[in-house]
Amino acid sequence: MVHGNRFLHVVAGLLMLGLSGATKKEAVKNNSGVQPAGQCGTWVKEPEGGLFTSPNYPNKYPPERECIYIIEAPPRQCIDLFFDEKYSIEPSWECKFDHIEVRDGPFGFSPIIGRYCGQQSPPYIRSSGRYLWIKFVADGELEAMGFSASYNFTADPDFKDIGVPKPLPFCEFEMGGPEGIIESQQITKDGKALQTEAVDCKWYIRAPPRSKIYLRFLDYEMQNSNECKRNFVAVYDGSSSVEDLRSKFCSTVANDVMLVTALGVVRMWADEGSRKSRFRILFTTFQEPPCEADTFFCHSNMCINNTLVCNGVQNCVYPWDENHCKEKRKANILDNLNNTNGTIIGVTCCIVLILLVVSVIVQIKQPRKKYILRREDFDPTMFQEVFQEPPHYELCTLRSAAATSADLAELAEDFESYHKLRRASSRCVHEHHCGSSQLSSNKGSRTNLSAREAAAAAILTDLPPQPMRPLPPQTNRRNILVMRHTYSQDAADACDLDDDLEEVPTTSHRLSRHEKAVQRSVSIDF
Repeated sequence: MVHGNRFLHVVAGLLMLGLSGATKKEAVKNNSGVQPAGQCGTWVKEPEGGLFTSPNYPNKYPPERECIYIIEAPPRQCIDLFFDEKYSIEPSWECKFDHIEVRDGPFGFSPIIGRYCGQQSPPYIRSSGRYLWIKFVADGELEAMGFSASYNFTADPDFKDIGVPKPLPFCEFEMGGPEGIIESQQITKDGKALQTEAVDCKWYIRAPPRSKIYLRFLDYEMQNSNECKRNFVAVYDGSSSVEDLRSKFCSTVANDVMLVTALGVVRMWADEGSRKSRFRILFTTFQEPPCEADTFFCHSNMCINNTLVCNGVQNCVYPWDENHCKEKRKANILDNLNNTNGTIIGVTCCIVLILLVVSVIVQIKQPRKKYILRREDFDPTMFQEVFQEPPHYELCTLRSAAATSADLAELAEDFESYHKLRRASSRCVHEHHCGSSQLSSNKGSRTNLSAREAAAAAILTDLPPQPMRPLPPQTNRRNILVMRHTYSQDAADACDLDDDLEEVPTTSHRLSRHEKAVQRSVSIDF
């Protein structure tokens, strides 16, 4: 029975080798790989799936072995993974020793699906995208039979409404030289695909022997950010196989990449709805120190070609190749000036300087004009005398400055005469009417009023006659004279004056000089 089982295993191994040879031509469509190659069991690749095993399966796997299997499905498809029931891996708590680790993605840091060991085979596993990352680890003790796993590709449920994409156009580019630009616009410029077609393009960068490649992103934007199923930019180091995948970018940021081999591959995938995704990469080939005579040392273990120094583009990781170029560029501007240009510039500067000195001397020697400001003769004390001296009147006059002095002097004389007459009249009325309250009858009042008028006339006769001044000619200028009278309330409270007495007006009057002269003459006659 034991010999029969061994015979069956041998037959199975031969069948797998035959399938491997029969599907060799189709290996390109199944972009799956294993690390390290040739040391991690059997791998059979088919267009719609494949099969892989642990080393020496179904015999015991060797100690101290680590194998990584990376499976990639076509666009808009995912992976179904099945483990055979003939499965045995050294059991341990939390599978810390020999184990199988499965991750949902192409990298060792992709989300983990599970870690398995023991005698029971893992369950059925389906990826969420196009990639699965599987690692088998064996320590130095207690080896077992190992595992056998098969996988196939199936339609991604996220694209069930869209379906399988149309056959993709062939899109590959060959790049070389000390530096170069890789950009997504080359796809449409070179006619590799239409703007409405999904693309899966690859750029192969080939550096000289013993050289490496430095990739620096100049521009990067994904139309459907964080949707790696729809668009991404991937970088491979050594080949375009999935096991050589170095970095994959599908979010909002892309970092520079330093490759360690002389072959680099840049890959862009974009479906029909993501063709506005774009990128632009500068690649620079370099060697490690010691640098040769025709190279430039970048201070970051890079020796680049001398033709890349001061070319306006940063080819080093840090801008060492462009730091000392500003001084050279300034010197180049001066070097372009020949003797004739220098002579013309010198003569022009000298002429301008001489003219400037002459203009300064002329300004200093030229005599300056003196300006004297003349003010109109105006004595502000006149306003104070008019406003402060009369106790019961306030005068506000708006006139021209030329007629102000004469008008104020005339008004002062008129107010003085009026106040003398008012004081005399008030004293007479007080003596005749307020002296005895029993004599307040109509007849007495009129008699006293006659006596008051006679006394007032006597006082006025003592006053010197006021000469009449000629009236000035009338002008178009408007003169505003405002007079306000406020008589004493003490006399009104103490005395009861008759209605026949003429009241002093308390309202404001606007009088011209002619009307004022007529009023003054009438008062004097009274």
